[in-house]
Amino acid sequence: MYNTITKTYTVTDIRKTFENFQAELGMIARRTGKWEHNYVEKVSYDVLKFAENKYLKSVDIILMDPQKQKPILATKYTVSLDGRSMNGDRAGGVNWPKIENTYLTIVLSFTTDWLSKSQEERRRFQEDNSFKVGWESCSIDINYPHLSKKKAQLFGSKGYELQKENFS
Repeated sequence: MYNTITKTYTVTDIRKTFENFQAELGMIARRTGKWEHNYVEKVSYDVLKFAENKYLKSVDIILMDPQKQKPILATKYTVSLDGRSMNGDRAGGVNWPKIENTYLTIVLSFTTDWLSKSQEERRRFQEDNSFKVGWESCSIDINYPHLSKKKAQLFGSKGYELQKENFS
């Protein structure tokens, strides 16, 4: 006897998965004192639009030392479109400290579908979806060679997943 499991996720599953990301982004912003709730909502809105259209490969939240231009802490959320999780873990475990003379930033890594679009197509997509934040290229090394990595929660719904890793 054979049994098959079909994993068909929808935009609703992507949104459900990213609720955990948004909750953690809010926790990090609040604990570090770097962003207001309104800004977290704007960033989350834009990130979700990229995710819903399958343009997002990963999202990194980073606490930066501006003098050294190096990350102090980071959390990476890597997207999997064909995961095994039918539902995932809960948000939490975010205990970032408030550190003077630092700033919070977010880095998005994109799929080839997004990268293959022209500048005009990208601009139009952001305009058509009423993006809230101005996104720019950056040169932050998101491999974090000077930090140690630890696997964390897995957020998911019907095969759409975000694997979280913490760097400290």
